[in-house]
Amino acid sequence: MHAPSVGVIGAGAWGTALAQVAAKSQQAAGGSVQLWCRDPAAAAEINRSRKNNARLPGVTLAPNLTATSEPSALAACGIVLIATPAQTVRQVLQQFSSVLKPNARVVITAKGLERGTDALMASILADECPSCEPLVLSGPSFADDVVRGLPTAVTLAARSLEIAHPVAAALSIPTFRLYVSDDLVGVQVGGAVKNVLAIACGIVAGRKLGESARAAVIARSFAELTRIGRVLGARSETLGGLSGLGDLVLSCSSAQSRNFQLGQAMGEGLSLGEIFGRQRGTSEGAYTASVVDAIATKYAIEVPIVSAVRAILDGECTIDAAIEQLLQRPLKSEI
Repeated sequence: MHAPSVGVIGAGAWGTALAQVAAKSQQAAGGSVQLWCRDPAAAAEINRSRKNNARLPGVTLAPNLTATSEPSALAACGIVLIATPAQTVRQVLQQFSSVLKPNARVVITAKGLERGTDALMASILADECPSCEPLVLSGPSFADDVVRGLPTAVTLAARSLEIAHPVAAALSIPTFRLYVSDDLVGVQVGGAVKNVLAIACGIVAGRKLGESARAAVIARSFAELTRIGRVLGARSETLGGLSGLGDLVLSCSSAQSRNFQLGQAMGEGLSLGEIFGRQRGTSEGAYTASVVDAIATKYAIEVPIVSAVRAILDGECTIDAAIEQLLQRPLKSEI
């Protein structure tokens, strides 16, 4: 086996799909991929069966992909992808801070804002692994589509295009296209905020309010995403691209989205306890809603959809009351 070229931290569905893509991309150059699992037994089973049936069933993994539970296995990797839930990124990075080599390109794929600090994921990386180079991968993509080879396009951001281009080349295959950007903030904001707004669209579906209502919510959600992005320093063209509008439309339109699933189940009358008890994976929007709402309050921005989702999640408002409040807002100019 060749020395590992790429490491992936997190063996959930998304981490496994990205590891598979990276392995296919690296095959021609003789590179390999290390996929880090928290559980040694899970890593051993992946290596034995060549599948991750617990998270991405039915997919045979590339021969140059190896699972591991040892952080040190990623020490030689020049590119490392982080595919853990957003709220665990800091804790996980602390395990790798003494392992990752200086100037390693660390690609953050988690979409969220840290509760308690309001921090973007790249800021957490700067805190815990200051010698590493931060990049962010985000956009309209589901793990199942990516691993099945269905055409997918996403954005890879770095502090410069010169940094982003070679990493994009190392992670690209014909069906997984990476567009590069130097708007690190914008790409992170789009991915984080759209998760909250997808819950709102799921509630619309669960309450059977109709496709016209969902289209209206998507349009007004994009307005809210843009307001939040503007005050945090995102560029408008980034928010209107794959990692903003593209990801918002996908997550607000498909039951494959865990955030949409959460909202739909809530709209159908299930409690949060019931939903989380049966859900596999993480609905990032449930944890990010309060952070986004707090940022909006700090900057005096109106985000009625985000605020309604936050209030519902916190038990401060029923779904019916939230819908009534949104419909009774004063009539005003759309722009």
